[in-house]
Order: sequence, then structure tokens, then C-alpha cells
Amino acid sequence: MTVDLLLGLQWGDEGKGKIVDVLTSSYDIIARFQGGPNAGHTLEFEGNKHVLHTIPSGIFHPEAVNIIGNGVVIDPVIFKKEIENLAPYGINFSEKLLISKKAHLILPTHRLLDAASEAAKGKAKIGSTLKGIGPTYMDKTGRNGIRVGDIFAPNWDSKYKKLITKHLELLKNFEGFEVNDIYALEEEFLTSIKALKKFKLVDSENYLHQAQKAGKKILAEGAQGSLLDIDFGTYPFVTSSTTTAAGACTGLGIAPNKIKEVYGIFKAYTTRVGSGPFPTELFDDYGETMGRVGNEFGATTGRSRRCGWLDLVALKYAIKINGVTQLMMMKGDVLSGFDKIKVCTAYQTATGIQDYFPFDITDEQIKPIYEELAGWEEDLTKMTAETEFPQNFIRYINYLENALETPIKIVSVGPDRAQTIHR
Repeated sequence: MTVDLLLGLQWGDEGKGKIVDVLTSSYDIIARFQGGPNAGHTLEFEGNKHVLHTIPSGIFHPEAVNIIGNGVVIDPVIFKKEIENLAPYGINFSEKLLISKKAHLILPTHRLLDAASEAAKGKAKIGSTLKGIGPTYMDKTGRNGIRVGDIFAPNWDSKYKKLITKHLELLKNFEGFEVNDIYALEEEFLTSIKALKKFKLVDSENYLHQAQKAGKKILAEGAQGSLLDIDFGTYPFVTSSTTTAAGACTGLGIAPNKIKEVYGIFKAYTTRVGSGPFPTELFDDYGETMGRVGNEFGATTGRSRRCGWLDLVALKYAIKINGVTQLMMMKGDVLSGFDKIKVCTAYQTATGIQDYFPFDITDEQIKPIYEELAGWEEDLTKMTAETEFPQNFIRYINYLENALETPIKIVSVGPDRAQTIHR
């Protein structure tokens, strides 16, 4: 029996979807444990590109069961569209996709509350994806939420109407925010609820307990990244769920002592979507090249990602709080052609130099301290083995392994499933 865990170590967008897809053939079950359709996991294979938002990234492997866990929040409208987009692939959803009854539902008014709240912040906005994630988790922790299992309850209509009414009253407090055509939003939502009822809803924690007893191999899949964690991220510019390893326990009902390997995914540089501090952000040709060559646009929002050098202070912090046992480095190919590569090894702060992640990393307080390494010219995207890597790229990998004290087991040299090198 094995329960392994895969998560992002930066501000999301590290390439988790690709790695889950690559690893799925070694697992019986892929279980998503947190987040919602604010996530965008991109997979490429056989010349096709797929973006998943709610559905686990193992869905294209017919031998694997995929579970949407209790820690996930589900927008039935977006979920229905995801399913429709996958129709050409002949996936047997009735057997291969299970949904936790305890997962919470995103209502149309959750999205409206998200938009109203973000608009009210003005210049202080946090960069929400406006998918209703925050308000849904607020209702969950406030014990007002509606769970997937409630759609079959005798009092479903009254639960739904009560929460919608509450939200509409709250929206009146946002001056200048207009609620347009709530009835059309509700109609689309209720139609999508009917579609959701056709799926297999399970007590996912019990299902996973039984699977563990039966010796099944389970991979827990996270969304977003560790620096967006509600507790340990760059608060308040974070998401509303636990994106760290602890989230797999609360989001799936898996006991901590059952987790074996913790796979940490990171890019060879750093990116961030939306607002918030970013010590190594670049505003020069290097940053522009990273964004252009790396095609750095949010898979969910389409927003340009901010780009910068790799931040080892933040990365070491994420490795420690997650207990990472293996690393996977993504997008090393994007750095081909750079004459030099910089790595942030410490922060210069008002109180001196520190190499640990501080309480607050507002850009005004922190100046990154860099070490410089030689770049490489060679195109990595056609390489199929580590022995083909240029020496300076190997030196970069070895430097990071030594600094992070954790082995880098996979190196990605392109977006396609085939462009993955195991070390």
C-alpha cells in the first residue's frame, strides 16, 4: 500500500498536471485534495493540449480511478463544461471519476461575492481568479455551505434558496456593484446540478481507506502552490485552502502516517500570477524572455505571469513545511540561450541578511542576494536522456540539488508528456 503526494512549491503553475499525467501509470487512484476551478492543470500529449480545472490529471489513463476529494470546491457549471470538452476521448466517467459527497458547491452568488469583494479592494486587490473560491470556503468554515451530497437531500431546495438569499443580502453592502440577471445564472447552475447527479458520489474517505487496505497505490494531487497556502503563503495574497502537504490529510481523510513520498514540483525559474510580493521578479529582457519562451499565461485566467529568477529562500521553506522527499524541475528548456543564470540565496532586509522565509516579504523591505551561474545555449527540447544535457545545465541541476538537500528525480524539457527525463 502506498499513498504518495504531489504538490507545487512556488506560487502555482509549476507543471503539476503534466507530472501527474506522467506518473499515473504507476498508480491505481489519483485523488485531488483541495482548491477548485481556480486551478488550471495543463497536459500535452500526442499533439493535443488539455486544460483541467476540477478533474484530476490522471483522467486520460483508463486504468486509473480519479477522485475529487472533500477538500475541493466544485462549480457545477464549470465541471459540466469540462466533462463536455472531454467527450471526444471516450472516457468512462461512471467508473473512472468519483466525487466526494463532502466536497462543497460553488453557487452563482459565490462568484458575484468574489467579484464584488475584489472590486471593493481597489488597488489593494489580491488578484482573485473571480471563480467564487474564497466565498465558498468562507461559507464552509462558517458552517453555512452546501455540499455535493446535499443535492439529493429532501431539503435541497430550501438549503439552496436560503444561502442564495443570504448572499444577495450581503451583495447589497457593496456600493455600486450591480447584480445582473441572477435568474439566468441560477438556471445554468440548476441545469448543471442535474448533470452532476449522474456521476458517482461517494464517501471518498471510506473509499480511500478501503483502497489502502486492498493494497492500491494512491497519488494525492494538489492545486495552486505552497506559497499560496492560507497559513504559510504570502498572506493575504494567497488562496483560501491548504495547498501544503497537510491539505492532503484534511482534503482526503488520509492519515499522515500513511503518506510515503512527497513529490515537490518547481520551475527552473519563478513565476507568479496576480498580485502580491515577488522578491526576484524581473522587469528586464531576461524576464520578458522567460515569459515569452515559457508561454507564461495563466491556464485558468489567461493573465500574463510575472517572471523572475529562482528563489532558493522560498523554495527551501516550501520543501521544509511539506517534508518533500523528491523534486521535479520543470521548464529548464526555457532558460536555454541565457548567458547567465541567477539564483537568489538570501534576502537583504532592514535587519540584515537572512536565508529563511520571513513573516512578511513586501518588496519594499527585501532585496534578493544572488549567486550567478553560467548559462547554456543548447536546445533541450529534443533531448531524451540526461547524458545529452549540456554541462552547464548539469551544473545548474547539481547546484540546486546540493543547495536544496533533496534529489531532483525528474527534469522536464518541454510541455509534452514525452519531454520528461527521469534521473
